[in-house]
Amino acid sequence: MKKVNPIEALIAQGEHQQLDFKFEVSDSKKIARTLSAFANTDGGRLLIGVKDNGNIAGVRSEEEFYMIEAASNMYTKPSVPFTATRWDINGKTVLEIYIAPSAKKPHTAPDKDDKYKAYIRVADENKLANEVILLSWKKKERTDGLLLPLSRPVKKLLLYLETHPYINIRHFCRIARINYYTARNILSDLIAINTLRYTIVDKQIVYSIEN
Repeated sequence: MKKVNPIEALIAQGEHQQLDFKFEVSDSKKIARTLSAFANTDGGRLLIGVKDNGNIAGVRSEEEFYMIEAASNMYTKPSVPFTATRWDINGKTVLEIYIAPSAKKPHTAPDKDDKYKAYIRVADENKLANEVILLSWKKKERTDGLLLPLSRPVKKLLLYLETHPYINIRHFCRIARINYYTARNILSDLIAINTLRYTIVDKQIVYSIEN
């Protein structure tokens, strides 16, 4: 039986939250967003020289590595560290870039207007982190911990999520009769203490009970 190369086994999984394929790297700023998203979420692997459909094209030059290096050193703040491994598969080279989940969130990268923003990885896409997520990262850094009172809005939220899979911030404001800033603070608190998690549904960030 033919032994499957570890990279071929990865490619067979298809793109997902911790795996991204790139045929080539032609823009360090754009790839910096992927580094930011992986570092800010659960980490992941970037396979250079692999088409979106999983076909191996191979990297074309040493330039690919230097573009990743530039993305890390010049276009992520703070810099996103990575490890690189070259794999030879049937005479073609695939460059594997591994990014570990970071404890120094947020890592930012330039958007299309060259403004530095924090990205998150959801399924196989990079998305901008919103105010709730950014605030939750700051709160997780606190050394004195968080004390969250079981207030009326918190009770309303948890009761709602017992019978619904998720909620967005606007709906939370409506059912709890609170303003946006109060809702933002409660949601970020609950994410920081690992009671809630965020995900994307219909292209918007929503919140659900952490399993």
